[in-house]
Amino acid sequence: MSLKPLSLGKANLEEYSATLIELAEKNSNILAVTSDSRGSGKLVSYAEKYPEQIVEVGIAEQNLVGVAAGLASTGKSIFATSPACFLATRSLEQVKNDVAYSNQPVALIGISAGVSYGALGTTHHSLHDIAALRAFHNIDIVVPADNFETREVIKFAAQSDKPIFIKFGKKKMPHLPRLEEKFEIGKASVVCEGTDVAFIACGETVAPAYEAARLLEEKGISSEVISMHTISPLDEATILRVADKCKAIVTIEEHSVHGGLGEACAATLMQNGKAIPFKIMAIPYEDTVAGSQEEIFSHYGISGEGLKDKALELLKL
Repeated sequence: MSLKPLSLGKANLEEYSATLIELAEKNSNILAVTSDSRGSGKLVSYAEKYPEQIVEVGIAEQNLVGVAAGLASTGKSIFATSPACFLATRSLEQVKNDVAYSNQPVALIGISAGVSYGALGTTHHSLHDIAALRAFHNIDIVVPADNFETREVIKFAAQSDKPIFIKFGKKKMPHLPRLEEKFEIGKASVVCEGTDVAFIACGETVAPAYEAARLLEEKGISSEVISMHTISPLDEATILRVADKCKAIVTIEEHSVHGGLGEACAATLMQNGKAIPFKIMAIPYEDTVAGSQEEIFSHYGISGEGLKDKALELLKL
């Protein structure tokens, strides 16, 4: 199979807004709650079209989550939208108690996640959110890799009866191929199949993994690329399947090396007795590097070339 270059779509946040507008047209119970973030959350058009279906709380993330939980308790379908770096820190107690513990079906939309605010540095990087929220019971965690996964998870969240955290970056996203054009919470999406190395990635790191697969294909090396869009609940069956068929696994995420997708995959492998060359490509435990997202990714080897080289190192080629 020849892997083709990817075509570019919209930013996932733009797809989020477009999908929410479509849903709100048919369902007046859908409400967006924002913390002075309708602009960065691409919700200006939504607010103009449905001014009665948006609540602005100002720069007050704790209030955002509390208000969202209260509205959800009345039967509203709530999309609480705020920068991920603040949503998973300032309002962490409210997420735990008001949303997860209280089982309020709030969709927490973490925008400009990871290092999307790259040049602003540590205060605006969100490299901890998955680690923090994985420790809570009763909340799904989803990191869409393209417009298709974004559209499908927003549609799912609109009718779900439990909490969910959805993490979005800022840049335009490529259209990913996939073996099956379907989306299911807790079931990874196979972008392409292979037998030498498996790249398990989420969100905006799936595209670099696919590019690495294309570069490896030129060398006669077969790569499986997995979009592990759901971090919790984790698709352990897919992790174990690729461990049985491939010779090495590389996980990639826009998150700290601690507590994210990579450690979740490592724990799954270890607890099931799978010994395989394995590497987590993520942001290491060190002083934060500032710069654009592309510059930060490149610095840490989260690029087609960097991931290709890491795969060759693991395969000892």
